[in-house]
Parts: sequence; C-alpha cells; structure tokens
Amino acid sequence: MTGMDLVVKNGKLYTGERFQDQDLWIREGKIIRIGGSFHAEEEIDARGMIVLPGAIDLHVHFRDPGYTRKEDWVTGSTSAVAGGVTTVVDQPNTNPPTMDVRSYRLKLDIAERRSVVDFGLNGGPGEIGTLAKLGATAIGEIFSYDHDRAELRRILETVAKAGLIPTVHAEDRWLIKEHTRHLREERDPEAYSRARPGVAEVVAVKEVLEMTEKVHICHLSTRGGLDLIRTAKIEGMKVSCEVAPHHLLFTRRNWRDQGTFLKTNPPLRDPQDKDALWEGLIRGDIDVVASDHAPHLPEEKKDEIWDAPPGVPGVETMLPLMLMAVRSNRITLERMTDALSTRPAEIFGMGTKGKIAPGKDADLVLINPRKITTIKADQLHSGAEWTPYEGREAIFPQITVIRGEVVFDEELRVKPGFGRYLPGPMAAG
Repeated sequence: MTGMDLVVKNGKLYTGERFQDQDLWIREGKIIRIGGSFHAEEEIDARGMIVLPGAIDLHVHFRDPGYTRKEDWVTGSTSAVAGGVTTVVDQPNTNPPTMDVRSYRLKLDIAERRSVVDFGLNGGPGEIGTLAKLGATAIGEIFSYDHDRAELRRILETVAKAGLIPTVHAEDRWLIKEHTRHLREERDPEAYSRARPGVAEVVAVKEVLEMTEKVHICHLSTRGGLDLIRTAKIEGMKVSCEVAPHHLLFTRRNWRDQGTFLKTNPPLRDPQDKDALWEGLIRGDIDVVASDHAPHLPEEKKDEIWDAPPGVPGVETMLPLMLMAVRSNRITLERMTDALSTRPAEIFGMGTKGKIAPGKDADLVLINPRKITTIKADQLHSGAEWTPYEGREAIFPQITVIRGEVVFDEELRVKPGFGRYLPGPMAAG
C-alpha cells in the first residue's frame, strides 16, 4: 500500500459501537485503514482525545442570499466547523427563495465560493422536478401552514414523483389563526406558546402522515406528534423526524428568562413535551438532532413578541451541548453519534459521510472530554452575535477535519470555498 497523506495517532476512535485504540490512516480525503503501520506525510497527535465522526446538521438557515446582515455562508459555515459540524443542509427560505433553476444556481454559486463546510441545498416547493435534477437534497422545509390541504397534498405527491423526501414544518394554519386572534393584545412572550399550541403540531403531523408514505418531520416539539410518528413507523411507513436542541433544553417556563429571544417556530412547549422528546431521542424514535440554526440580530429579537422574528442560532453549539448531555449520562455516546452523524447520512443518501470507516470521507471531530467550556456569545462565530445558551456548559471540539484537512483548531485553517457541494440523489449526471 502506498503512503498516506495523514495519520491521526494516539486517539480513541469511536466507530459507532465501541472505542478503538488504533491509528487512522487517510489518503486523498478518504479513510483508508483503521490500524496498521504506514508512512504519512502529516500527523495529528490525538493523545487524550476522542475521535468522532463529524456532525451533519440537516437544518440550517444561513440567510445567504438576501439576509446577509444576519448571516452569510462564510460566518455560518465557520460557526458550523467551530462546533464540529462538517456537513450542513441549507433551507430554501432565502431571498430569492430557492424555488427554481435561477434561484438554486444563484445559491449554489454563492455557497461554492463562500462555504468552508461541505453542504447540500434543499429546494422549496416550486419547480420540484427540476430542483431534484439540479441536485436538491430534499424539498422543504415545507411550511404546512402556508398551504391549504389540497395544495399540500399536491406538493407531497409531486415530491414523491420526483424521488425526493419532503421535509415538513408541521403546524396547522387554522388552529394558529384561531388561537392567535384571541391573544394579539397580550404582550407577555409566553402568549406565543399559547398562540401556536401543541395540538396545532399534532393535527398537522396527522394530516401529513395521511397524505404521504415517505416524509421527514422537522423540529418535532410535542409528545402527541412523537406518538403519531412512533405509530407510523411501527406500521411500516417511511417516516423520519428531527428534534432541535432548543426543544430539548428549554420549555415555556424559560420565557421569563430570555423573553422574545426564545421565540421560535414551533414555540417552546411544556416540560412534559421536553421529557417525551428526550425519551424519543434516546429510544431512537426521533432519528436526528438538527439545530434549526435561524440567526437574527439582537436588535430584531428585542422587538415585542408578535413582531420579533422567530428563530435562534445553534449550529455551533449543537454538538458541544449534546456532548455535555453524554457526559451527564442523559444520552449514550452511541445514540448521540447516530443522531448527529450516522442517521442523517442514511436518511438523505450521503453515502460518503456519517461514520469512521474505510471508504468514508475523513470528516472528524477531536474532543477532549475533560475540557468543559462555558458558552459565551463573544467567543462564537455566527453573524447573529448572540446565543440562547449563554452561560451553559459545553464540550467544544479541539480539532475539526473535513476530507482529511484540518479546517478548525481554535481558528479557521481553510479559505472560503473549501466546502464541497453534495448533490442529492436525483441529480442529473
């Protein structure tokens, strides 16, 4: 066997089921061998560190094009790699929204020039067949409340014909409208949770499951929604779902702490919902953890509850917070790695990603499990310039590697444009 480009030595490799005290050999961006003795041009000494597969964040809003005052592909992707995320999937609600050939190619051109992280792009519910051929990872996030029942059914059927997975933000438009109507005069931020009650998610999830056999539900937030998805899986439907860290770590009780800064869609739920989400994640009923990274500037989030934009930044803190959950014995390292790396790659056909194994891309995160950091906004890299997790403990990566290249080790080591486009499963050619 010829020489290697890189060896990661002296670390504990986590291959999904067990640790291995073996060296990891890499050539041309791929993992070639685990163990053995070869010559390598470069070496990373991982003594005292755990080597994990890089995280895949299926749900980010990098705001580029159109809203780059909040975030762009440089700041967003730098934030990703600083947090151990080596692949992202960007959502289509930019300006212009990614709905057709022109808007898709515009975003792709920007991302190829600016991203430091490997990436896929979701298409919106526009020219669905064309977007599939252009390489869209999936169609969505489809906001169910933006469409009446007949229109939503048509979109889901068209996505199925195009061979892609629809990813759905499930909240019922009529229930939101009715509850909001009675609460618009209130100024207490907690009213927002009542305006978009949990039953709105449950009703929307039920309707979507009646319309299609294959779907991915975004940022699940309720016990009732989880029960429906669990039943659908038992019945053999091809259903997957994700949970966001903010629904695992906050409840509506936290409105009093941070006010409108915690406004998200879906909103914060009851403690019972949070407990159910943790249980579902631990059991594997919830497949994936995804950040729903949705940055807005502090001056925007300070607005009153009905006018402040929904969404919180989270791509950089997702893996570090989940590693603290592992350290606290809230979740096993096996299930965490599955939810952040292996399952995202499996569900969305990222065949070269998601595991430490021969033939896979050398996307790696090296962590020191004893080095606990307090999250501070001024040490993060997002253009949002704030975090809802200020003051929480986390375990940040020491080194992030993408395709055998060190991209981050306390500072960015590659130039914008290093990130590689990952065309979806129906890409032409």
